[in-house]
Amino acid sequence: MFIQVNGKKDEVPESLHTIADLLSHYGLDKKVVIVEQNGVIIDKTTHSETLLTADDQLEFVHFVGGG
Repeated sequence: MFIQVNGKKDEVPESLHTIADLLSHYGLDKKVVIVEQNGVIIDKTTHSETLLTADDQLEFVHFVGGG
């Protein structure tokens, strides 16, 4: 399935069904991440229920420490 993540088209496995699955796939499941799907910010409490569909446009914002 093809989706767009942070402006880049990416092919992800069909086995990914939810935002939570996708975050795990990218190794972001243990980080604080704000997710926007097709222009709508998705509440963290619904990541495991929010379904992915082909051609979704997603934006991930996560925080990186440093100085």
